[in-house]
Amino acid sequence: MSRTGFMEHPREPRHKRPVVARVGDYREVYISHPLTTLRTQAARCMDCAVPFCHQGCPLGNLIPEWNELVHDGEWEQAITRLHLTNNFPEFTGTLCPAPCEPACVLAINSDAVTIKDIELSIIDRAFEEGWVRAQPPGSRTGKRVAVVGSGPAGLAAAQQLNRAGHRVTVYEKADRAGGLLRYGIPDFKMEKHRLDRRLALLEAEGIVFECNYEIGRTISAEELRRRFDAVVLCVGAERGRDVHTPGRSLPGVHLAMDYLIQQNRRVAGEAVPGAGAISAAGRNVVIIGGGDTAADCLGNAHREGCASVEVLSVYPEPPQTRPAGNPWPEWPLVLQTYPAHEEGGRRHYGVMVTGFQGTERVEAIETVECEVQREGSRREFTPRPGSEGLMPADLVLLAIGFDGVACSPLVEGLGARLTDSGAIAVDAGFCAAPGVFASGDATRGASLVVWAIAEGRQAAAACDRYLAALTTI
Repeated sequence: MSRTGFMEHPREPRHKRPVVARVGDYREVYISHPLTTLRTQAARCMDCAVPFCHQGCPLGNLIPEWNELVHDGEWEQAITRLHLTNNFPEFTGTLCPAPCEPACVLAINSDAVTIKDIELSIIDRAFEEGWVRAQPPGSRTGKRVAVVGSGPAGLAAAQQLNRAGHRVTVYEKADRAGGLLRYGIPDFKMEKHRLDRRLALLEAEGIVFECNYEIGRTISAEELRRRFDAVVLCVGAERGRDVHTPGRSLPGVHLAMDYLIQQNRRVAGEAVPGAGAISAAGRNVVIIGGGDTAADCLGNAHREGCASVEVLSVYPEPPQTRPAGNPWPEWPLVLQTYPAHEEGGRRHYGVMVTGFQGTERVEAIETVECEVQREGSRREFTPRPGSEGLMPADLVLLAIGFDGVACSPLVEGLGARLTDSGAIAVDAGFCAAPGVFASGDATRGASLVVWAIAEGRQAAAACDRYLAALTTI
C-alpha cells in the first residue's frame, strides 16, 4: 500500500441522501462509496509505527491491517481481520461515533482516515459475497449460561460464550430480540435488516433466544440460578432521567425513549395502542437534551411531519475546534452536528426548563437562560435574571440521559448490588457476584455501542474462565 496516500488524496466521507428525499422515509441516511473510492480512502492510512487509532477504539480493531487489505483488494482477508476483534462491525459501522478517527495520527493537523466507512464497507461486502457464515462450536462443554438482555453487549457475550462451547440462552423482555438496536435506534441510522441478518446467524450457531421473558418476574432469580451454571447481565441502563418541575405530569410530556420505542414499532409495521400513542405529527415539538438520543428524536419528528421542533440544552454551545486542555488523541469536545440537525429545527444552548404549562395537555414550557459553573465533577446552573421566556410546545421529549438499570430486584436477587449511580457493581473481571457477570451500559452507564461489544466480549472471557474452573474442581 502507498504510504503517501494521505498527501495525494483528500478525505472523502460517505455522502448523505438529499434532505428532501430522506425525511420522506426511514431508510439509512448515508450512501455507500464505490469500491474504487474505498480503496483510495484506505490508501490514506499511514500504517503508523504506533497506530493511535487502536488506542481510540475500545475493541482494539486492527485498523491499519484491514485498511491495507482493502487497498490491495483482499476483501475476504479484511473481514477475517475485522471479525477477530469485532463481533458486529455492521453495528459499529453504522452507529459508533468512531472514536478511532479523532485518534488517527492524521487528525493531529489534517483530516483523519475514514475508518468507520471502510469498516462498514468490509462487512457489507462480506455479506454480499457470502463470506459471513455461522460458526457453531466443534464440541460442547456441558455448561449452560443465561445472558439477560439482547442488546450489543448481550449478543457479543452470547456469541463468545457459545463459540467456547457453552450452551447459551439469551433472554429478552421485549417481543423481539435486539434490545435498543431493535427498539431504540431509528431505522434511518441502522435499518433492521442488518440486525435480523446477524440474529439469524447467531441462532444458526446454536444460541437460543427467549423473548417476552422479564427475568425477575417471568422467571425468578432463584430459578435462573438453578437452570444455569452462570449468568451474564447485559440489561442496559434503561431508567430514563426525569425532571421534577411544575407541570411534569401534564399529558404530552414524555421520556424520549418511550417515544423512540413507539416510533420504531410503527416503522416496523407494528400496532401502537391509540390511548398511549406518542406522535410528533403536526405538533410543536420541544426536545430537552443535546446528545444522541435528542438527535434521534429530532430525526423522527422531522419524518413524522412535525409543525416545528426546538432542541434545548442546558449547557453552553460547544466550540467548533478543540478547546485548551482537550488535545489529540482525546475525543474532541466540540460541537457535534448530526444529519438530523441538517433536516430542520433550531438548537438553543444555555437554556434551563423551569416548568410546563397547559390545561388538558402541555401547551408551553417555561425557560430561563443560565450559566454553568464546574467544580471538579460537580456542575451548578445559575439562572440569568430577566431572561425568562415561554416556548409553545404540544409535545415535550426528555432526552437528558439515563440513571442506571431498571431491574434492581433481579440484580439483588442474584446477589449483586447497585452503585450510587444505579449501575451494577462489578470487579475488574466483570463479576457482580459468584457466577454472575455483567457488562455494557448496565455497568458503565449509557455509552457507545463499541464499548458495549467490547465489554460483552470481556465479560464472556471472564465467565468462560469461571466455568473452566468449575470443570476442574
